[in-house]
Parts: sequence; C-alpha cells; structure tokens
Amino acid sequence: MFNINSQQPKYDPTAVQPMRDELTYIGFTELKTEDEVHKYLSNKNDETTFVFINSVCGCAAGSARPGISLALQCKTIPNNIVTAFAGQDNEAVNAIRTKYLRQFAPSSPSAALIKNGEVIFMMPRHYFEGRREQHIAELLNEVFVNNCSKEGPSIPKEKFELLVHARKCGSKIPLNN
Repeated sequence: MFNINSQQPKYDPTAVQPMRDELTYIGFTELKTEDEVHKYLSNKNDETTFVFINSVCGCAAGSARPGISLALQCKTIPNNIVTAFAGQDNEAVNAIRTKYLRQFAPSSPSAALIKNGEVIFMMPRHYFEGRREQHIAELLNEVFVNNCSKEGPSIPKEKFELLVHARKCGSKIPLNN
C-alpha cells in the first residue's frame, strides 16, 4: 500500500483561482488553516458566520456561487462570510468538517450558518444540484433574515453588477501530478 500526500492541492491552483476570486470579490474571507477556521467559527459572541466550502463541481458549485452571491445582496446578511476550497485548502476544510460540521456527511460544495460555534442551518451539496441561483438566493435570504442582524448587502449594487461568475466544468480542470 502506498501513502498519498493528502495535503497537496488536488486541482491546479491557477485553474480554480477564478472560483476563489468570485467569492472574495463579494466579501468572503478565505480560510486556509485550522487556526483561521477556529478564529471565525468558535466565537461565542452571538455573531453569525456563513461558511461556504467551495468546489470545482460545475453542476452544484456553478449554481451555488451565483446563488450565494445574490443572497448576499439581501438587506440582512451574516456578520462574517468565510470560505475554504475543497481539494485546495485541505487543513481548513478538514477543520470545518471535523470540528463544526461533524454531524453532517462531508459534501462540497456545502454551506452552513454558524452561531456561537453551533450550526443553525446547513446546506449540503444536494441542495444546490439542479437549482437555479434565484432559488438558492431566496432560501438563503429567508435564513439570513430569520437569523442574522448585519445590514447588507456585502458589496454595493454597482460593484455586484460587474461580477462575472466562474462557470467551468470541474471535470475539465486538470488534477495536480
């Protein structure tokens, strides 16, 4: 049996950069380490944190990112919006899954709203598959209005209108050697 280095990014970082940029453009903070994950998700300060595990999957993440982006144009949004990329940010994704989302099967993309270290809403991959971005945004808007208190949107409307979504099929992105 051979040992695979599970810490190396699964996909070419250059190829997935547009999928990262799409989220940081709308205000997401990228999490790369376990310490960064705990900094945002373990707080007991009554703030809400929306965490999105990003993915190259074209069928689910290709609608998740646009839907989440649209939801963050809502008048009420989470206090913090953070992301880690599955197959890239292995330390952070592992910490999110094992410490905060342990009661849910691992899936990517996935999203959760966390408050005081506890999940108050979870959106696994199957919630995104086959759904249009408007439907995802409507569902998240309801969750945000019922659980969050920060005034939105995450970015001004004029800036949001310039956003170009990364719509690539993940199966066409080369794996690292």
